[in-house]
Amino acid sequence: MTAFHRDVEIEIPGVGTMGCYMAVPSKPNGSVLVVLQEIFGINPYIRSVVDGFAEEGFVSIAPDLFWRQQPGVQLDPSSEADRERATMLMKGLDTDLAVADAGRALAFARGQVNEAAPLFAVGYCLGGKLAFLLAAAERVDAAVSYYGVGIHTVLDQAKGITRQVLLHVAEEDHLCPPQAQADIVTGLAPLGERARIILYPGVGHAFARRGGASFNESAARKADQATLAFLRERLNDAE
Repeated sequence: MTAFHRDVEIEIPGVGTMGCYMAVPSKPNGSVLVVLQEIFGINPYIRSVVDGFAEEGFVSIAPDLFWRQQPGVQLDPSSEADRERATMLMKGLDTDLAVADAGRALAFARGQVNEAAPLFAVGYCLGGKLAFLLAAAERVDAAVSYYGVGIHTVLDQAKGITRQVLLHVAEEDHLCPPQAQADIVTGLAPLGERARIILYPGVGHAFARRGGASFNESAARKADQATLAFLRERLNDAE
């Protein structure tokens, strides 16, 4: 279904240029979706995720969230040196600026297709937390987090979520241990049906990253199907 996919650049006045990877389907479903990266940049895996959502009808864009530190980062999770570099970049990331940059990417993509299009966010690892923060800042109509790292540290912002979020939580995630998981469940309980949490027993962090060491086919399929169903429900709500 994808009509085209390409690298684009967004001018940030007074700062510089943010690179993004964007895919537009030939038959858009009327929404715009931002894909928020893991700590490894806009690498082939994240590009494949963008393409996959475009195949499902979503105008999709992934901003290079490390552009202020090192533009064009594409790291390999299987490389120890790349993992070390990714960790350094993550530590140097300004979360508030990253959320703002994600909003700019959404606005850019929306401007290419439909200024009234509902906005969605799907994030992985680092991006999972950023997707949650986009929802808390009311910058998207719905957000999905795959094994978001650090969400338990920003639960005070959950009160800003007036629409809906879906969290995929890996039971064996060493970056989101049992107490953090319990805190998330407790912290989001006041949101009621606005917050959906799906727990995946027996799988670890990055279980949905195809080709990765922790990839789990059945868990990834369940999560991806739940994500698409969730987003389509939100799209129908917006119509």
